[in-house]
Amino acid sequence: MSAEPVRSPTLRPHRVKKDESFLRKLGGTLARKKKAREVSDLQEEGKNAINAPMNPSAVDIHPEDTLLEENEERTMIDPNSKEDPKFKELIKVLIDWINDVLVEERIIVKQLEEDLYDGQVLQKLLEKLADRKLNVAEVTQSEIGQKQKLQTVLEAVHDLLRPHGWTIKWNVDSIHGKNLISILHLLVALAMHFRAPIRLPEHVSVQVVVVRKREGLLQTTHVTEELTTTTEVMTFRLKRDAFDTLFDHAPDKLSVVKKSLITFVNKHLNKLNLEVTELETQFADGVYLVLLMGLLEDYFVPLHNFYLTPENFDQKV
Repeated sequence: MSAEPVRSPTLRPHRVKKDESFLRKLGGTLARKKKAREVSDLQEEGKNAINAPMNPSAVDIHPEDTLLEENEERTMIDPNSKEDPKFKELIKVLIDWINDVLVEERIIVKQLEEDLYDGQVLQKLLEKLADRKLNVAEVTQSEIGQKQKLQTVLEAVHDLLRPHGWTIKWNVDSIHGKNLISILHLLVALAMHFRAPIRLPEHVSVQVVVVRKREGLLQTTHVTEELTTTTEVMTFRLKRDAFDTLFDHAPDKLSVVKKSLITFVNKHLNKLNLEVTELETQFADGVYLVLLMGLLEDYFVPLHNFYLTPENFDQKV
């Protein structure tokens, strides 16, 4: 009877335990890495959410708009606002108006920023509208020459607009920098001042992105810029009279008009043994004005009803 062969003891249960232990360790490591990655992703998402309003790339900023000095700022129109039908209509109306005014000059404007920034078209436009010649070089290619021309043109514009209460929302740098918002403000003011035969769309406003550099970082904010209101509001300030025409077309005649007014005033105030030599100062407190009104309308002005020598604003009123 042969003996059964001796079998070596099996090692399978021990290997299974080792395999299970290895898998548990591997699974734990993968799980920890997954959790760490999830935490990292969550932190990054939160960081992006916090920094999103300050991230210029979110508003499609051009590279040249990021080259700012410390504390310098630059503005640009939000891309969504450029697609606003009213905004597009405003640009079209203004371009058509400029081309109509300058048709005899054979000037054709296609894009406001590119065609108006150097001052050449603005010079021709103002000369045509105001019927006056500006003392500037006709053509200049250098940046310094262009800015000098713009300075002369804008000073002439300001002389026309400021007496009528226009707020100046443009300057040489913004126009030469092809800032469309500044150019539109300027053109709207000119169109309204000279009563252009056009109808501007009402309530046109755009979202403007303001980029600032603070401590080496770019920061962005959004503001709403109003370009037009209602036709009634815009035309209210344009009710012009003979003095408006005088200021615009014959400022050199102003002294003659003042002398005529002084002669007229003294013709009546002399009846009270009063005489005026300076309208600005002697009519400032209202006393002479009250007396003159009484003389012109032929009614008695009780002297005790007002202060003959007012000392403060309340007494003048």
